[in-house]
Amino acid sequence: MFETLLSFSLATLALAVSPGPDNIYVLTQSLVNGTKSGIATTAGLISGCIVHTTLLAFGISAIIIASQALFYGIKVIGALYLLFLAYKVYKSDASIIFTEDAPKKSHWSLFKQGVFMNLVNPKVMIFFLAFFPAFIWNTSDSTVYQIFILGGTFMAVSFLTFSTIAILAGSISSFLKTNKQIGVVLKWLQIVVFVGTAIYILIP
Repeated sequence: MFETLLSFSLATLALAVSPGPDNIYVLTQSLVNGTKSGIATTAGLISGCIVHTTLLAFGISAIIIASQALFYGIKVIGALYLLFLAYKVYKSDASIIFTEDAPKKSHWSLFKQGVFMNLVNPKVMIFFLAFFPAFIWNTSDSTVYQIFILGGTFMAVSFLTFSTIAILAGSISSFLKTNKQIGVVLKWLQIVVFVGTAIYILIP
């Protein structure tokens, strides 16, 4: 269990630091409105994950009870989806682009917007469905419990990472602007995580 959670945490950390719409949005809000605004945005984004984790926990549990073969089929589909994400990252531009002219909003508004952004994005649930089953360490035990553990770990690692981005927004922004090659490094980091997780899923 410990080794599985450690691997899961490292994979989550690698994805959290890689440029994406969520952490770029946190960075932008922090630059425009300050650290507290960035943390409020982060809290909203992470809170939305509670809903996705709950839906996933009870859905996966029902699937495992119904059929182990069906559960493995979902893992295969998840692996293929992760490979597809890796391909999309490979084909994408490695440059990191963000704007510093985001509209100013209250902390509560940013929190609500973060929750909304997370809940209405179907890609989040699809990603959870592809990513989480690979790290279920005992299919004969309660999968609901295990997915909530994974969900809590995912939210904790993501919250700490995004909050760090908010706190270090100015330095991170300057670093990204002066070190253009970091985008290439982070791009390949995403690819390695996606492909590695897909392989991990498919290994019996």
